[in-house]
Amino acid sequence: MRQVPFFILLIFSSLFSAGQVDWQNIDSLYGPLPASVHVYKTTSRLDGKPNIAYYLEADLRDRGLYFSVDTSKNRRLTPAQFYKKGYDSLALYENFRFPLVVVNATFFSFASNQNLNAVIMEGKLVGYNIHTINGRGKDTFTYRHPFGSALGISKKREADIAWLFTDSSSRYPLASQFPVMPVRDSIEKPSWPYLARQVSVPEHNGFEKWKMRTAVGGGPVLVQKGEIRITNNEELKFAGKAIADKHPRTAMGYSGDHKLIILVIEGRYPGIAEGATLTQEALLLKKLGCLEALNLDGGGSSCLLVNGKETIRVSDISGQRPVPAVFIIRSNRP
Repeated sequence: MRQVPFFILLIFSSLFSAGQVDWQNIDSLYGPLPASVHVYKTTSRLDGKPNIAYYLEADLRDRGLYFSVDTSKNRRLTPAQFYKKGYDSLALYENFRFPLVVVNATFFSFASNQNLNAVIMEGKLVGYNIHTINGRGKDTFTYRHPFGSALGISKKREADIAWLFTDSSSRYPLASQFPVMPVRDSIEKPSWPYLARQVSVPEHNGFEKWKMRTAVGGGPVLVQKGEIRITNNEELKFAGKAIADKHPRTAMGYSGDHKLIILVIEGRYPGIAEGATLTQEALLLKKLGCLEALNLDGGGSSCLLVNGKETIRVSDISGQRPVPAVFIIRSNRP
């Protein structure tokens, strides 16, 4: 990711001090773990409110780890079911038999069980961004066409966050390293050549093929170039003042020293763990050293398993929410 345009929403760290958050290593509670993977927990308050959060750190350079995704066609599975399913995938992951980490990822449709974000599995695009949002009221006959964000990991084990155009007729998504303002028009299903002509980004150098081995989409982007810059206006993920609502959260980012960071924040438990706003989530990720970071589906979907064991307490009364896709870190050793 390169230079950040001036129109990106800036969030200043004076809103609360992430430096007051104290993280404790709890590897012993989730072992055995490879030396390149660590788990941390905090109960430090956020803006004076009760808080419980965990983050997992994994070294992208460790050849004993395999960063992947899993999906469930036309149905949804809980993270625990994906974890169990991971042991049945030995043909595909012969040298990486152990599903070490499972975390929820994309937003999705409850009606169709469809991923609403890009998903790349073993280099193949298997989930697609939603590029058309219908207008309402007086704007009934207008449409907005956003470019959703995703975090990808290449075959060289390099992480990147970009804004994507996805199409089922293309093998690879097209990626911009700059946030892209949505196109607004009266065309319900515009072609890519048309959209490309409408895109206007300062110093934009065009979309390029994004050849990632693994990727999951979400949004909005929270951290760019190590600073808090939330691209909700570009990605149209949350309406109105919803950016300030507190919920359970899931996010993913990466640091300058090649560490993948997975953050989950417990929420919807008044007086115990009240969740976080997108701004608070972004500030935590910045303090953890992320160069870039991305919000993923949260709320009742938020769930991180390490060696099959839950970290945060999920907020749905019924337990883990079934989801259509998860991000998985597999290990070649138990």
